[in-house]
Amino acid sequence: MDKLDELFAQQEQLNDLVFRKQNLRKLDGTPLTTRDLVEMGRSDDPKGPNTDTNRWLGNYLKALQDECRELGDELLWKWWSKDSLDMQNIRVEIIDQLHFWMSLALCAGMDAQKVFDVYVQKNKVNVRRQETGYSKATKTEDDNRSIV
Repeated sequence: MDKLDELFAQQEQLNDLVFRKQNLRKLDGTPLTTRDLVEMGRSDDPKGPNTDTNRWLGNYLKALQDECRELGDELLWKWWSKDSLDMQNIRVEIIDQLHFWMSLALCAGMDAQKVFDVYVQKNKVNVRRQETGYSKATKTEDDNRSIV
């Protein structure tokens, strides 16, 4: 198991621990598991606003946004200040973001291999965009549609 696989496995275990301890349930009333969320995210079934997938993507996105805010609170913007960055806490806030980012990926039906595959494809799109003068005027999502 590589490092990214291990992180995803640990995140799934943590999520399941939280789900059990908080007695969290799917919309149908059955106990919630990360594996359920992954399978729902992978399925081709329509995912409207009243689905577990939408609900948990929203929950994890809100948590990620809050962790981003917490990181922002650690950054120094007062150029007249004598304060110093707390790099230890900054690193912890970044890892908190990673926890919720991985949970989002799991909800979208992505494991470590899928994240790697999509990243490589999207990175090629981004490089191509930079090489071809990407701008607001030329932006379309057409080059993203081939990413699977």
